Amino acid sequence: MSTPQLVVHRDKELMAQAAAARLITKIVDAQASRGEASVVLTGGRNGNGLLAALAAAPARDAIDWGRLDLWWGDERFLPEGDPERNVTQARDALLDQVPVDPKRVHAMPASDGPWGTDVDAAAEAYAAELAAAADPENHGPVPTFDVLMLGVGPDTHVASLFPELPAVRETERTVVGVHGAPKPPPTRVSLTLPAIRSAREVWLLAAGEDKAEAVAIALSGAGEIQAPAAGAQGRRRTLWLLDSTAASQLPRSLYPPASP
Repeated sequence: MSTPQLVVHRDKELMAQAAAARLITKIVDAQASRGEASVVLTGGRNGNGLLAALAAAPARDAIDWGRLDLWWGDERFLPEGDPERNVTQARDALLDQVPVDPKRVHAMPASDGPWGTDVDAAAEAYAAELAAAADPENHGPVPTFDVLMLGVGPDTHVASLFPELPAVRETERTVVGVHGAPKPPPTRVSLTLPAIRSAREVWLLAAGEDKAEAVAIALSGAGEIQAPAAGAQGRRRTLWLLDSTAASQLPRSLYPPASP
C-alpha cells in the first residue's frame, strides 16, 4: 500500500475545483492509455462539491463520458430517487449534465429494488456486479479502479465504515450491508477496506473545521478499526485533499504550504 500524500488548499471551494481538475486529468489519461476509465464516487458535501466543480469546468468535455464506469463507495439504503441517496445527489450535481452511458453508471441497490429491504442481499448483488466487471488482470473480485474517492467523517469514518462496527473489520467480502450506523439512516450498503484497497489511487476529501480532529487522528498512526480512514489506501497512491481548516491540527512538518 502507498504512503499518504497531502495537498492542502486555502478553502473548500479551491479544494473542490483543484480536485475536479485533477480527476479530469486522471480520467483522460486512463482513457488514452486503456480506452476506458473506472472511478468510484463519494457523497457528502465534499464529494458533491467536487462533482459540481467538475460540472462547471470547461475541461470536462475532454472526458469521453461514454467510456467511463462510475461506481459508488457506499449508499444510503433508501428508495430509488430519495434525495438523501448519493446517486440522486450525483445526478443533480453532475450526471444529468453530461453524456454518461446509463449502463456504465453502477448505482448501489435501493430499498425498493429487487431485493426489497434485505440490505445484505442488496450488498451481495453489488458485489456480484463488481466481480462481473473485473478482468483477469485485476487479480481480484473487483475492478482495479483508477480513482476511488472517499469523504472523511468527523468520526474518521469513510464510505459507511464506522469505527469499531463489524463492517470495518470485514476482510473477505467486498461489499457489506451496514446495520445500526451511528449516522442516519442506520441501514446502508458499503464497500469494505479490501475493495477500497484495490484502487490504483484512493483520494480522501476533507474540508472544514469539524474534520480537523479526524484528519489528525487518521494521519497520526491510528489503527483502521478505531479510525477507518487510516485504512483507506491505494495501490499506487493515497492522496489526502484538504482545506486549511481540515489540516489545522496536523503538525506543520506533515503537510505542504497551502495553495494560493
